[in-house]
Amino acid sequence: MGTSVSVELWAADRETAESAMAAVIEEMHRVDHAMSPFKPDSELSRINRDAAMAAVPVSGEMAALIERAIDFSQLSGGAFDITYASAGALYDYREGIAPTDEMLAQGCAAIGWRHLAVDRQAGTVRFLRPGMRIDLGGFAKGHAVDNAVALLRQRGITNAFVAAGGDSRVLGDRRGRPWTIGIRDPRRPGQVVAVLPLEDVAISTSGDYERFFERDGVRCHHVIDPKTGRSPDGVRSVTVLADDGLTTEGLSKSVFVLGLEKGLQLVESLRGVDAIVVDAAGVLHYSSGLLGAGPRPQ
Repeated sequence: MGTSVSVELWAADRETAESAMAAVIEEMHRVDHAMSPFKPDSELSRINRDAAMAAVPVSGEMAALIERAIDFSQLSGGAFDITYASAGALYDYREGIAPTDEMLAQGCAAIGWRHLAVDRQAGTVRFLRPGMRIDLGGFAKGHAVDNAVALLRQRGITNAFVAAGGDSRVLGDRRGRPWTIGIRDPRRPGQVVAVLPLEDVAISTSGDYERFFERDGVRCHHVIDPKTGRSPDGVRSVTVLADDGLTTEGLSKSVFVLGLEKGLQLVESLRGVDAIVVDAAGVLHYSSGLLGAGPRPQ
C-alpha cells in the first residue's frame, strides 16, 4: 500500500501478542497484494487491464469495496470517485512529472463513477468508458485497518492501535487512558496542530504533504479532484473520525475535494462523523461534534 504499518496491543502473554501482530501484518500484505495498482498480478491490475474490453470476474471482497466506493461517490456528489485514476495515473510524484493539458483532458474524459458497472450476481466489474482506470488508494488502507481490528477482536484483544499511513483505528483505550493521536502540521514537519484523545474509533487524515511536488508554484499532490484531474488547493489537510476506517478514509478524501464549506456541510449531515480541517491559510476548523470536547490545540 506504499506506506508504513504499525500495531500496538496488550495481550495475556507474549506468544499471543506476537501471533496477533503477525496476523495483522499478514492481512495488510494480503490486501496490498490484491489491491495494489503497482503489482501487475494484483486483482486491481487485472481489472484495469481488461475491464474496458469485457466484464471481469472479481472476488466478493473487491465487488463489495467498489460498490461502497460508488456509494461514497453518490454521497459526495462525485468528489470521491475511484475512476479518478484515469487522470491520477498520469502523475509521477517521485520524478515530479505532471501530465500535459492534452494528456489530462484525455484522462479526464475517462473519469466517471456512473460508468463503472458492478454485477454482484454475476460477480463481475466492467468499465463503460475506454481508458478508464480505478484506484483504491483512497479506500484500501481503511479497509485493511478495519480487517486487522476484526482479527484482533477474534483473538480476544481488547486494547490495540493499528495504523497504515494516515489511517488508524483504536480498539478500547490505552489501559485506563485514552489513546492520543496528533494531527500533523501540514507545513511544519515534526509539529502537530492538535492532539486527539481517542477510544474505540477510526481516524484518517488526508494531507497535501503526503505525496507531492511543486511545479510553477503549484503544489501537485496525490489527492485529485475527479472533475478537473488536478489537486485541490482549498485545504491543506482533512482529518475524519467515525466508527470504521473505510468511512473515515473515504470521507477524508471527499471533504478534501469538496473544500472547507461543502466538506463540513457533508460531515454535519452524517451521524457519528466528525472532522478537523486545516484550510489553505493554516487555520483549524472543527465540526460541531468536536467543538465542546475538542482536540487540544498545540
